[in-house]
Amino acid sequence: MNTIITADQLFQALRETVVMVGVSLFFGALLGIPIGIVLVITRPGGILQNRFVYGVLGPVINVVRSLPFIILLVAIIPFTRMLVHTSIGTSAAIVPLVVYVAPYIGRLVENSLLEVSPGIMEAAEAMGATTFQVIWHFLLPEAFGSLILTMTTATIGLIGATAMAGTVGGGGIGDLAISYGYQRFDTFVILVTVAILIVFVQGIQSAGNRLARKARRD
Repeated sequence: MNTIITADQLFQALRETVVMVGVSLFFGALLGIPIGIVLVITRPGGILQNRFVYGVLGPVINVVRSLPFIILLVAIIPFTRMLVHTSIGTSAAIVPLVVYVAPYIGRLVENSLLEVSPGIMEAAEAMGATTFQVIWHFLLPEAFGSLILTMTTATIGLIGATAMAGTVGGGGIGDLAISYGYQRFDTFVILVTVAILIVFVQGIQSAGNRLARKARRD
């Protein structure tokens, strides 16, 4: 089938997508996992109940999550320029991707940790465990399988967001689909990018499911 893109362009777009997803997921997890933990331990009835922290952090997360990614991307362009000195390209796309995924991961982690039986927490406290020990040795290990699925869901969400980042020159598969597939009416490019995204999502979801099952058996 005739197409105006080359294999090198396709592989470059793939590399950019992998970089955006990988880097954004790394920094998003560094921020999101602690956010989720703080939400759990400071909520009413938590081991470090703090109405002020929970009352401020919760609404802030909800505000960020309420914004569609494409709007968030445009809204924080000044912040992106301040950090990376540009508003286009892969490096610029990573900033809004992190801002987008960190609260998302935080809420998913919160939900995963809330699945842990309160009895386990009570037993840990009865044994004299410190707050850090309760979190590190009881809460996180018990929720490990669910946390794997949480990161799987976040990764898939990031793949979709990177595709949207392409609409404003963010690079990656989305940029290829918009610039060549849509604007230049190249149906082959659209079909290839759709196929690649499907393969990515299916592969990541399958791997996440297997790892989660293994973690729960162990």
